[in-house]
Amino acid sequence: MKVCIPVAEYRGLESPVYDHFGSADCFALVDTETMAVERLSNRDRAHVHGACSPVEALAGARPDAILVGGIGTGALIGLRQGGFTVCRAPSGTVADAVRLFKAGELAELNGEATCAGHTGQSACHCQH
Repeated sequence: MKVCIPVAEYRGLESPVYDHFGSADCFALVDTETMAVERLSNRDRAHVHGACSPVEALAGARPDAILVGGIGTGALIGLRQGGFTVCRAPSGTVADAVRLFKAGELAELNGEATCAGHTGQSACHCQH
């Protein structure tokens, strides 16, 4: 299984989980069985705030799940419509997030847990 995690500074499994999907510099794409990790550039990083194209950002990658620190409603809807599972990842490293995901400890996100900077909702976990 492959998971994708937004990161601000790529350091392999030690990359810190970034707190916002759309403005992440890149993503760590991790094979949860082998723990092999590769860097995936965010192809939509220069989007207008609140107008993220999440499927474009992934540049054709098809991970089984996306683990995020924070995400806007539009991006979450776009990913879910694209068939992606999106889960909340806590602060920490990519390795920490993958471990928690494999243990079934990460909750799948719904529209009520998205960033306030985009929709006026109050559950923002990112830094705008």
